[in-house]
Parts: sequence; C-alpha cells; structure tokens
Amino acid sequence: MYLKELKEKKDEFLNREVKISGWIRNHRRQKDFGFIDFSDGTDFEHMQLVYDKEVADFEKISSLKNGASIEVVGILQESSGTGQDYEVAMKQVTLLGDCPDDYPLQPKAHSKEFLRTIGYLRPRANLFQAVFRIRSLASMAIHEYFQNRGYVYLHAPLITGSDCEGAGEMFQVTTLPLEKLKGEIDYKKDFFGKKAGLTVSGQLQGETFAMAFSKVYTFGPTFRAEDSNTKTHAAEFWMIEPEVAFCDLNGIMDIQEDMLKYIVQTILDKASEELKFLDRFAEKGLIEKLTTLVHSKFTRITHEEVITILKNADVKWEFEPVYGEDIAKEHEKYITEYFHGPVFITNWPKDIKAFYMKQNSDGKTVAAADLEIPGVGELMGGSQREENYDKLLTRMKELSMDPEEMEWYLNLRKYGTCVHSGFGMGFERLLIYLTGVDNIRDVIAYPRTPGNCEF
Repeated sequence: MYLKELKEKKDEFLNREVKISGWIRNHRRQKDFGFIDFSDGTDFEHMQLVYDKEVADFEKISSLKNGASIEVVGILQESSGTGQDYEVAMKQVTLLGDCPDDYPLQPKAHSKEFLRTIGYLRPRANLFQAVFRIRSLASMAIHEYFQNRGYVYLHAPLITGSDCEGAGEMFQVTTLPLEKLKGEIDYKKDFFGKKAGLTVSGQLQGETFAMAFSKVYTFGPTFRAEDSNTKTHAAEFWMIEPEVAFCDLNGIMDIQEDMLKYIVQTILDKASEELKFLDRFAEKGLIEKLTTLVHSKFTRITHEEVITILKNADVKWEFEPVYGEDIAKEHEKYITEYFHGPVFITNWPKDIKAFYMKQNSDGKTVAAADLEIPGVGELMGGSQREENYDKLLTRMKELSMDPEEMEWYLNLRKYGTCVHSGFGMGFERLLIYLTGVDNIRDVIAYPRTPGNCEF
C-alpha cells in the first residue's frame, strides 16, 4: 500500500495491520525505542514509524540507516506525539536496499548549490519533493485549462529550420562530421539538406494550426543557445504557447489573465502542504502572495504611458527610462508596485519587438503586451499577429529576413487570413513564482546551462 492511499483511507485502516514500502528519511534511535521518518514519495507528508524493545525485530530495526529502502508491516494507530495525527507501530521489517553511512543526503540542512551536485538524489530532499510535485500539478492545470475550453494540443516540432525570434540563438542540429569540416559548409549534404536547429518557439507552427482549429496550444521543451548564467535563464526549458484565431490583443490578454489565475488557484487548492513548507523555507508570505494574485486586478497601460510614469518618478534610476526603448528590471518592479498588482504593458515600440507582431496605425508601435508580475517581472509576452500579407512581407525585408525561407508562413496571410493572437509563457518562470524558489536550476529536474550538461 502507498502512503497516499493510506492517508485517504486512514479511517478504514485505523488499528489494522498494514504493509508499506519506502525509504528512511531520518532514524532517531533511543536505548529502548526509536522513530523513523518514512516516505514513499506518493504524499508530501511523511509517516512516522515507531518501535520499542517489545518488538521481535528490535535489533534489526535499530540498525537501519538513513536512505535505506524497507518494507514494513505494522499497525496504523493514532499518534500520541505532536506533528502527526497517525503513525505506524512496527511489527516486522524487511530491508530491501541498504544504504552506507556516507549517504550524501543526511537529515540536515543542505545548500541548493550542494544538492545540484547530487542531482540524482535531490528529488528525495523535502524542498524538491515540494517543487516537483507543484511542477506536476501546474503542468496538469495548464492542460486542464485549455482542454476544458476546446483547445487542440499541438506537438510542435523540436527540430526546425525557422528561427522564430530571429535572434540567432538556436542550437544547431547536424550529422556532418564536424571534426573533418574545413571552409564553407555545404548544408545540402547534411541530414535535412539545409541548416537546422532546435526550436526556440513553437509559435509559427501554432499559427498554422490556429488557422484550421481556431484555438490551439503548444506545451513542450524549447532551446536557447544563450550564454547567460542568470537565475532565470536555461538552455532547455518548457514553454506554453496558445494561438487563437478571431482574437485581438484585448482578447488574448483576457485569456492570459484567466489562465494564470486558474493555475495559481489550482496550486492553492491541491498543494496546500507543499505551499506551507515552501512558505516557511523558500519564500515567506508565499501563500498570501498567490492568494492576492488570484483576486488582483490586472492593469493595462501602454509602453509610452509607462515611460512617462517612470520619468516622473522620484527615483534615481540605474538605467534611465527612454521612449522607444525596452524597460529594465528596476522599471518592471516599480510599475507593479505603482499599480499594486500585475500590469499588462501594451503597444510596444516596433523596433524592439519581433517581426510577426501586428503593426499599429501609428507606424511606430505594435499590438504587443508583456505581463509584469510583482516580484517576478515579465512572466508572459503576447501579441496580435500581423495578418496583412504586404505589411508582414515589408517588415521581414526591413529585418533582412529571407521571404523564400518563410513562404509557408507568409502564405497563411494569402489563404483565408484573419485577426489572430497568441502569447508565450516560460513554464519554469511560472514555477519560480509558484514555489518561491528563486533559481531556475532548482525547478528543472536536470538543468542545462552554459558549461553544464550533467546527468
């Protein structure tokens, strides 16, 4: 029996014999009795196992070490101690897998940096039990949100010849013998007959499906060959990218707000024990922060209005706010504090945004919106997509893009075009917000960052 099942049916099994299997998280031995902190991973709460000298297996039980896997037969009973309602009085034990005294994950405080060096063991640590259970729940909440609203789930390709963002940060995929190559590379001899790389976004493919199904979303891994070592960047991460036909910028902002509140409320409802732990050990006030977001008003304000507010602020900026340019982290923080909650910044300068965004009538801005969240900064970026063939073609040429390479994307504007919009959200940045764990390396099972591809 698993602990999750035992917890759910505890009244049925109270004062009855049960058999459970799992791992010893901590063993506190006394002369005539002992306590074992026991977990099988199915529930965040552990089970306390108790034994005394009257048990036949006393010596055997007393010798069990932290980290060992065991099978236990005992009686489920109400606990006489504090910290748990129920415990198991051990009758007999079978050692399934022993553990040496130098087991790295001893019951003491370990730094997150140390735990990254034993990435194959850190899922057993309480912090990561909480983080990755929430990751699982948040993943399902995303699917539930879109599936319950009639979206089609698209598995966008991971290998592509299209650089969606145009930033040139793609990992190259090749079967050419790199150690033998000299001079100019002939990509016609490569596996795909052209230069290919790992996707930075499934958006462009998502748009093709939105023109057939109206509402689609992708949710899968993306890759950026960006030499960055910040707490919020990784070379491999997951993205959520919906694309919606017959939907303008205001409509897609409505969806972003509704989706985010749905995910956060799901975690509040289904991960209460994990959140209580993280509230104590990762971010004080985490539960209050999440609860506040669910009930927050999301402000909508233009980029130009934001710059005006920043310029009029009685603040000495490290980076001076400038009309027509991007905003810095300090600006994002100020704006969310100014409005006491999440803020959509809309109508961004055309020259700092991607080629596919809808050009506004002023000729200077695009119908784009970035969602800024208190304590996080930018969490999502979305836009109305340019549906006009001539405007999109002109913009691509302005950016020295090859229209022939993107003919299939341009043709969407020839064959039954319509107003459509979409957004992208980095899943791990959402998890940083949901868990209070401030480093992306600690919300990914095995993070891929510059110089690191372990496990």
